[in-house]
Amino acid sequence: MVEVVIQPNGWRTPSVGAWTGAAAIAVAVLTVLEFTIRQVTVGARPGLQQGEALVRFTAETSGGTLGVILTDTFLMAAIMVFLAGYRQIVTQVRPDIQWIADLAFSAGVAYVAVTLVGDGMEAGAALDATTPGGGDAVVIRTLTVGHAMLFGSIGCVLTALVSAASGYLTLITAALPRWTGVLAMAVAVANIVAVGTAFGGTDDTSFHAAGGWGTAALATFPWLVWVVAVGVVVIRYRRHHLVRAQTAAVRVVQP
Repeated sequence: MVEVVIQPNGWRTPSVGAWTGAAAIAVAVLTVLEFTIRQVTVGARPGLQQGEALVRFTAETSGGTLGVILTDTFLMAAIMVFLAGYRQIVTQVRPDIQWIADLAFSAGVAYVAVTLVGDGMEAGAALDATTPGGGDAVVIRTLTVGHAMLFGSIGCVLTALVSAASGYLTLITAALPRWTGVLAMAVAVANIVAVGTAFGGTDDTSFHAAGGWGTAALATFPWLVWVVAVGVVVIRYRRHHLVRAQTAAVRVVQP
């Protein structure tokens, strides 16, 4: 057997643990920032059937809404970095399960795309409300309901797939502590339960509403907790993951 080492050409090997952990911490910080901006500058919206009040509320809170959306865009970028790092961590241990890692990563990318489309719809409603002559209540209502479905049940299905695949990968590779895999599985179940909010109406003060606070409590928040938990773990063992990455640069070929 002959060992062939891929030369780094003077570049240091990036620490997958450090980058994955940093992305997870960024997710935590941006989540808190986004929640704070929404609570302070946006608040609870009127019912969708209250046309004039809805237009007035959307116009008055448009600045805060756009701030939330821009923060969420950076949050999605951090999630992309996290997902790429997580895939690398598990495939270093078991290259044969690359396809499952790719499934988790692809579902995560789809989740990010769906979230950004929903953000675009919410931004469209905010911008429409500030147009000269006032916004159109029908347009704002339609964009708001569409955003609720993307943030709610549609996003929950994708998050459940990411969580289930990630949990399975963690359990079979032991690349991370077992409890993080169990937590991921629990998050997947909670997201599947939250899919039912699609039939809960549009009153965002209701736990069962589409895209309401029940979705955030059952689906979004638990998943972000898992992301941050994994980030803390990989930061703690970042040197271990760096050694794995450097070892993976060695390819064994037949003589």
